[in-house]
Order: sequence, then structure tokens, then C-alpha cells
Amino acid sequence: MVSKIALSDVSKVYPSSKGRTATAVEHINLEVSAEDFMCIVGTSGCGKSTLLYLIAGLSFPSSGSVTVERQPVTGPSAQTGMVFQADAVFPWLTVRRNVQFGPEMRHLPNDECERIAQRYIELVGLEGSEELLPRQLSGGMRKRVDVARAFANNPDILLMDEPFGALDAMTKERLQIELLHIWEKERKTVLFVTHDLEEALILSKRIVVMSRAPNTIQTIIDVPFGHPRDMLLKTTPEFQELRRQLWALLHYQY
Repeated sequence: MVSKIALSDVSKVYPSSKGRTATAVEHINLEVSAEDFMCIVGTSGCGKSTLLYLIAGLSFPSSGSVTVERQPVTGPSAQTGMVFQADAVFPWLTVRRNVQFGPEMRHLPNDECERIAQRYIELVGLEGSEELLPRQLSGGMRKRVDVARAFANNPDILLMDEPFGALDAMTKERLQIELLHIWEKERKTVLFVTHDLEEALILSKRIVVMSRAPNTIQTIIDVPFGHPRDMLLKTTPEFQELRRQLWALLHYQY
């Protein structure tokens, strides 16, 4: 299968104080196929977010190459969408206008913009809130707007940098299931950074485990669970055993 995304011997080095340098990632080799849902886990400072920025074209490698569909990444592209941990909703726009912002920027007809927005508003469970402003929403609802807006932009690739990290446990679980439902319908290529091992196991098809010093890929684990998934998966012995293996990989590397 042809890779959707490929990183070949990628390193990223930043200048530091007193002429020194800081290595964010080094010698990364990674292939991501179309329709993959890949989570990236690792301790703080291991380079997880850096990988997303390199793929998004928000940063560039010091050495090696990053390609999307065999084309070098030279900057941000409409082909790639990104959701950050912090809210990125426009505070002056309603839920509906936030979600249909991307289609409007693509100059689609008004009725098409409204249809696309309504579809994703319903998929993330925000029907009835279309005319509310972000200040009238809870943190979890604003994050739903973020996710809906990202999918409404219709990117081939969706990069998510700890998007649910600041939410309470119950809201996080609801959004995880909603994201899975959308992915099962849309089959976008998703790379999702998280510190939460259970979140990685619930969501992904494969998990990239990063190491620290050197900041590189330690291993990649295939997640054997089928679809559709729900939170009861967490109660199974197979899930808990795989979680134990992930925990050991992260804690015994020092």
C-alpha cells in the first residue's frame, strides 16, 4: 500500500543558548497509510508535537524528508487540518458560522456551506446550539466545535495535538466516541498526540511509542480491536494487557 505520509530519516534541531542546540526529534522513519488512525504517545519533551508540525508544514526538518502523497511538504496545505489542545474557535462567530467557515473560504455555494456545517454539528452532538456564541458554551462544547470545523474543512489528513487533554474524564470519553463515529464514517487519515494510554488504545489502529533522549520512535504497536468500539472495551482483559505493555514501554526506557 502506498504511504499517505512518509517521514524518512527526519531530524529537527533548534538553536539553544550559548551556541548549543536542542534536538526535538532525530532519525524518524514513519509511514502512514490512507485511512489510518495513528496515536503518538511518549513522555513530555520527546517530540510528539514536533512530528505533527513537520507534517502540517508549520515547521521544517533539519535533515531528512517529509512527504504527503509522495510530494514534499513545503508549507501548510488545505489537504491537512489541525486541532490543537487550546480552543481555536472564533469568539465572534456562532457555532454554525464557525463550522461553515472552511467551506465558505473554499467559495462553496451558501446552501452547500450550510448543509456541510449542519451535518458535522449533528455528528458532534451540537444540534440546537447552532446560533450560540462560544462564550455561551462549555469547554467540551467548544472542543466539539473545533472537531466539527476541522472535518467540515474536508482535509485528507487530520492532525490532533492533545485535543481533549484539558477536559474532564466524562467529557473526554464522550468526545472520543464521537470522534470514532466520525472517523468510521469519513475514514480520514488521523494522527493524534496524547499522553493518555487508554485514549490511544480506544481510538487508534496503530500506536507510535516515542522514546526520550534520543527523541525517536521506540516501537509501533498494532491495536487489534475491531470497529465499532465503545468504552466497554476498556473492561476487557485484552485491553488492560495491552495498556500494561504500553505502560512498561514508557516507564522502563530510562
